[in-house]
Amino acid sequence: MAAIYLTEADVDRLVDMPTAIDQVEEAFRQLGAGNAQNVPRVRARGEGIVLHSMSSAASYLGYVGWKCYTTTKQGARFLMCLADMSGAIVALLDADRLGQLRTGATTGVAAEWLAPRGATEVGLFGTGKQARTQLAALCVARPIKRAFVYSRSVERREAFANEMSQALGIEVDEVDRPQDAVEDLPVVITATSSAEPVFQGQDLAEGTLICAVGSNWPTRAEIDAATVERADNVVCDSVEACRHEAGDFAEAIARGVFKYSRAVDLAAVVCGKATGRSRPDSIVLFKSVGLALEDVALAAHIVGRARVEGIGVALPF
Repeated sequence: MAAIYLTEADVDRLVDMPTAIDQVEEAFRQLGAGNAQNVPRVRARGEGIVLHSMSSAASYLGYVGWKCYTTTKQGARFLMCLADMSGAIVALLDADRLGQLRTGATTGVAAEWLAPRGATEVGLFGTGKQARTQLAALCVARPIKRAFVYSRSVERREAFANEMSQALGIEVDEVDRPQDAVEDLPVVITATSSAEPVFQGQDLAEGTLICAVGSNWPTRAEIDAATVERADNVVCDSVEACRHEAGDFAEAIARGVFKYSRAVDLAAVVCGKATGRSRPDSIVLFKSVGLALEDVALAAHIVGRARVEGIGVALPF
């Protein structure tokens, strides 16, 4: 059977957020059971360009895969390759939308396991593509009725609030102060490109789940040391990957208020091997840097759907 190529539009058409959350949750369950392997991202730098590469073997699905993307001043370009266990390539996918969906879905999984059960409100930092899928996923995982969104651009946060309130059928309020997206809220999500903390940890309420997903560089941090220090539980999509990429922990480590021995993998929580929330009033920090396994799991589902529906362009191999 010939390999197929799927466009961004194909990816968007072939999967919805509830399905993405299901696929990613199963990926973490299988990772915890030893039926999948994830290789953290590596980067190669050239003049004016960075090539990012990440890969995974999902034995439980019968696939291996890699995602590579480039970042330049002109933006980012993403490509996903899926191969079967014989080594034959079965699909190439444009992977920008795939990355947005799997990152949102991972937060959805984290919220299912870590967020207060009755959470109906969320604070959100960021108004870009990732912020959209973050909010959509949380609305699947919890009965969210109201979101408070903050960004430095008044125009962007107003546009985001109008768009997402209509798309999700909830009340989305743009707020003028970072504190208004943190104080007294059960869930706080950061999905920004900021290199510096976007709120002060002292403003967090007891019992809050913080999902920090915007940074995967060791020199960038969306949360401050106070947030890390106040967290009773710290859960990572991958502790190994976070050691290499999560600048959010750097200041807390330097101050001596955090060690990675405190952190557990989301896969271990999903498998029942680790505790994600110790008490109802625990502050829980979930740090996500993004794993290739999430891409492979979601791509495998999308390719399966594409085969059934006859979607995709046949490739000459």
